[in-house]
Amino acid sequence: MGPIRNTVLAGLIGLIAAIPALGQDRAATLADLRAQLSALAAELQSLRSELIAGGQSAIQAAGGASALDRMNAMEGQLARLTAEVEQLNNRVARIVADATNRIGDLEFRICELEDGCDPSNLPITASLGGGGGAPAAMPPAVAPGAASQGSTGAGPELAVAEKEDFERAQAALEAGDYQAAADQFARFVEAYPGGPLTSEAHFLRGEALQKLGDTANAARAYLNAFSGAPDGPRAPAALLKLGAALGVLGQVQEACVTLGEVGTRFPTSPEAVEAGTAMRALNCP
Repeated sequence: MGPIRNTVLAGLIGLIAAIPALGQDRAATLADLRAQLSALAAELQSLRSELIAGGQSAIQAAGGASALDRMNAMEGQLARLTAEVEQLNNRVARIVADATNRIGDLEFRICELEDGCDPSNLPITASLGGGGGAPAAMPPAVAPGAASQGSTGAGPELAVAEKEDFERAQAALEAGDYQAAADQFARFVEAYPGGPLTSEAHFLRGEALQKLGDTANAARAYLNAFSGAPDGPRAPAALLKLGAALGVLGQVQEACVTLGEVGTRFPTSPEAVEAGTAMRALNCP
């Protein structure tokens, strides 16, 4: 476990260090940055899953609580970098839209000055840079501690389809159609990875799966919810429910480690009290 952890951590640290330089490279694109960030997120989630699956002994071998602290720091870096890429993407989209509108206005005005030109027959102005439209908006990032904004507030605005897909899955959950909700939330996180509602979708998918009695997959959903936003509003509940699910699955040692993290990371939250009760029920040391 130790050599594996060191190799993965070294790779992650190197990747974080390389991303700012990549952003300065004129040949780099937003797609390159997104690919790098996705790779980082996947490696980090894999490492966290490996540590939790290995239980207390694996965490101690990896360096104890400091290993989790380092992962938390890297998650913060990931959220910051993803937010910067999103800001850059939005800026490019605004510039393209504004420039395209200006060109269209000029074409209209020139047509009015020309004999025989009918402005109503002008074709739609091609988007600046080609592609037939402004750059597709990337799913906005959520900074640690930020709540899901939806389409209001100061946070990034959701695409119409993203908001509708989430609300459709949420409605299925509220109606008690848990299988449909689980399926729809699964499709949502695939379609909008890294969006402001992605961690919430993982969490609610866990709730649906829990209702279906699929504790193993519910545990994975709660883990994804926590890993995606370790300081978000759902983080304490996701960690608590992950620990409880591990206990139900008979992984008592792993459950105790996870439940212990609730009190360590969120000592003033109501979930910390619930985690303590659950640890006593499992006879955690």
